[in-house]
Amino acid sequence: MVSLLALSSASLAAGKPNVVILATGGTIAGAGADATNSATYQAAKVPVDKLIAGIPQLAAIADVRGEQVFQIASESFTNANLLTLGKRVAALLRQGDVDGVVITHGTDTLEETAYFLNLVVRNDKPIVLVGSMRPGTAMSADGMLNLYNAVSVAASRDARGKGVLVTMNDEINSGRDVSKMVNLRPEAFKSPWGALGMVVEGRNYWFRLPAKRHTINSEFDIEKIDTLPLVEIAYGSGNASDTAYRAFAASGAKAIIHAGTGNGSVSSAVVPSLVDLRRKGVHIVRSSHVNAGGFVLRNAEQPDDKYDWVVAHDLNPQKARILAAVALSKTQDSKELQRIFWEY
Repeated sequence: MVSLLALSSASLAAGKPNVVILATGGTIAGAGADATNSATYQAAKVPVDKLIAGIPQLAAIADVRGEQVFQIASESFTNANLLTLGKRVAALLRQGDVDGVVITHGTDTLEETAYFLNLVVRNDKPIVLVGSMRPGTAMSADGMLNLYNAVSVAASRDARGKGVLVTMNDEINSGRDVSKMVNLRPEAFKSPWGALGMVVEGRNYWFRLPAKRHTINSEFDIEKIDTLPLVEIAYGSGNASDTAYRAFAASGAKAIIHAGTGNGSVSSAVVPSLVDLRRKGVHIVRSSHVNAGGFVLRNAEQPDDKYDWVVAHDLNPQKARILAAVALSKTQDSKELQRIFWEY
């Protein structure tokens, strides 16, 4: 067996970067009964070594090795999974023989994991998340090219310092901004503020840079986080009641993300309960469930200063949950929480 040291030396001699693919499961590792099954299949079936072996062209752009961290569908990702993955990514990037990391991930919560890593992994080496909307057994499967592009981005020096990235459907998006906007189609992932760049035949083209704090400039560090406090999301709609909010608080939630309509609006039937919960120590964060870029203004719609609530800025509810959990691992002060939401 060739040692990792020998592989590293050979890679340096050949001038190729070293990229580690951390596999977690998802559709990109899925399989359907036949080629017409693009929406009906079993996720998390194909191990990482077979994913790599299926793309021999990877050898031309990087020395690649894989690790199977999890083999799960991403809707089952937990806070414990996030912490395990984050610590492994940080450990790998500290190694001199690792130039970048690719994470294969189910698309349902890929954006949450990307944002979490963007907050807590303090390294400027590329971290690229990738998934697919169709299993590898389907007609026009997208996973093979997505993974090739992700490795090419992770292997490139021009991807350094740009935060955690998501590479799918030939686009390079910021892990902070991007969200799954549609299912069943390969162009599922979009940022309301636009892509950072594109990958065309293995070459990166960049158009903008992320403005918010991330990775090497973050105040958070995965090495200092061993647990995440419970943060829940309650969905606002017509005829809303306070049942979910009170149930979440009773179950131990330290913060509740209000996934409100429009500008994070809160129903008049719900406001009194949220005021009461905040008095009892539960943080209330107003977000918006507008799909293409909800933007919540402080003290608009609701008197946030008066109620001591926090607004999520432009973060959707699921990303607001991630930031609130990470922030609450460091502070309980609502003014500090609001600063963090403005900066990240």
